[in-house]
Amino acid sequence: MTDATSPPMPSYSPTPPVKKSRTNLIIAASAAAVIAAVIGTGMIVMHSSYGSKPTAAAKPTGGATEAAATETPTPTETPTPTPSYDEVTADSFTIELRTTKRQCFGTAGCNVTVEPDLTYLGDSEGIDPDAVYEITYEIHGDESGPVIETAELSDRTSLNYTPSMISTASAGTNVSVEITDITAQGG
Repeated sequence: MTDATSPPMPSYSPTPPVKKSRTNLIIAASAAAVIAAVIGTGMIVMHSSYGSKPTAAAKPTGGATEAAATETPTPTETPTPTPSYDEVTADSFTIELRTTKRQCFGTAGCNVTVEPDLTYLGDSEGIDPDAVYEITYEIHGDESGPVIETAELSDRTSLNYTPSMISTASAGTNVSVEITDITAQGG
């Protein structure tokens, strides 16, 4: 027995319609606006930097005006002055020897290790910073005769050398040094 007055029951349960969120739409529209703004700004910058060429002046018509137009002086460029540096010679330095190691053997003499100690007599700003100066010096006092060495001065203050080991006849032997030559390379 069925009741004719009640409607039949649906086979599914009705759910209210789902409202789609507009968040994704807002994010996409914002991203598109930012991209359009970046592209537009880039085009304006490109146009202003490449599109701003000086316009050519119209050619004058007539003899006097044409002569005046061709005699327009062009601005002269002032050349950058080339810096001048002092001439570096053997007289530009004083040199001494600094003893870093000494081993004596009584009456048989000593083995001595020495290094050059150079002093520039002028203002170091007068030395060309791009040049490398080869400073040749002679050490006196070795048993077998003078020892010739070379040091390199670069960047006005950087001195590269190899320490010298000499053998003296006795502990009292006077060891001396003198600059014999300076050559500049580069600069």
